[in-house]
Amino acid sequence: MSCIDEYKELLRSRLSDYRYHHSLCVADSAVELAERYGADKDKAFVAGLLHDITKEATADEHAELFSLGGVQLSELERVNRKLWHAMSGAVYIKEKLNITDCEILDAVRYHTTARAGMSLLEKVIYIADFISADRDYNDVDVVRELAEKSIEETMLYTQRYSINELVFKGACVHPDSVACYNEILLNK
Repeated sequence: MSCIDEYKELLRSRLSDYRYHHSLCVADSAVELAERYGADKDKAFVAGLLHDITKEATADEHAELFSLGGVQLSELERVNRKLWHAMSGAVYIKEKLNITDCEILDAVRYHTTARAGMSLLEKVIYIADFISADRDYNDVDVVRELAEKSIEETMLYTQRYSINELVFKGACVHPDSVACYNEILLNK
């Protein structure tokens, strides 16, 4: 049995059918983007497949993983559980699956907030999560179309979209997202 088959079995045991399907779709989108923009397709598939491995974990499992990985949550991160799975997921795949490739770990770690100085693989996973076949939100077709033309324009659009959504909801914006957005604008 290949590692990919083992990862899929593990995901099946950890995730709902919806989230498992989403993970497969993100992996497929990640490979397409990797082919288009020159990222490593194998790493893209693995990172896309495993990006939500702890999405449905309990608060206790997240806390255990944070402790295991030495993750110190900021106040903003402590109160925003939607961010936890990216941080705990990176720890999980490193500590439990023995995946030590920094590119894969960072792609999982920053797939929700993005950050300044993202690698190509990090951008691929971030965007793949936005455009996977199972996604259905107002601007998904716009983002998919952008993703066929320019990874940088797609990053800019998705950062604006995400930040606007958070501000509209009255939610905090993670500093990593702001740093990513500002870096993109400064590099234009």
